[in-house]
Amino acid sequence: MHKSHKIGYEEYGRRLEKRMLVEKRRHKEYEKCKYMAAELDNQLHR
Repeated sequence: MHKSHKIGYEEYGRRLEKRMLVEKRRHKEYEKCKYMAAELDNQLHR
């Protein structure tokens, strides 16, 4: 957690605004990966 989000578990659990920031980043990363996977799948099945 600290390496990827620059925040430790203790602070993550203690501070709501930090938790929301981390979850927002995770969601963006998830959406980006989902889009890339769909693009790759589309290219493979042409």
